[in-house]
Amino acid sequence: MKKNIFIFCFACILTNTSFMTAQEEHLMHQKIIVNRAAALITPTKGNSIHGVVTFEKTKKGIHVIANLMGLSPGKHGFHIHEFGDITSDDGSSAGGHFNPMNMPHSTPTSEKRHAGDMGNIEADENGNAHLDYVDSVMELDGNYSIVGHAVIVHMKEDDLTTQPTGNAGPRIGCGVIGIAK
Repeated sequence: MKKNIFIFCFACILTNTSFMTAQEEHLMHQKIIVNRAAALITPTKGNSIHGVVTFEKTKKGIHVIANLMGLSPGKHGFHIHEFGDITSDDGSSAGGHFNPMNMPHSTPTSEKRHAGDMGNIEADENGNAHLDYVDSVMELDGNYSIVGHAVIVHMKEDDLTTQPTGNAGPRIGCGVIGIAK
């Protein structure tokens, strides 16, 4: 009896939207245009990295600005990962690189690359890093939107060739990309 009720209710949900108000149904079908997004970067367990990464739509692509602190001096792999789940102590819950078009891992200027490949961010002798560039592959809305995915900072330099990760080592910082004003 319970199985029949479940199947009936599930069938009603799939075939009947009359349970929604007209406004709810309109919002469900409305395309959301996102012009700005941001991620607050927090450390994974045992690390001290923190900062902000912003993404802004321009005519030439997505303008990415990152300001991070608490890094060891040198280059660190910098990527967008497939899930906006940063609940694990080591950042592994964010999954692999965001790669909706099934491309190889590469440089951020390559035509054939993961949508989440941002290359490296380099920290100075004080552990501060700044990155400012325009990305021609990323999107803030549509089928390949980065919104809701995670930004991950790695311990080591991304070699930009090793598949599928760039051999950048453990994840030391992470943040979820959300819509910004």
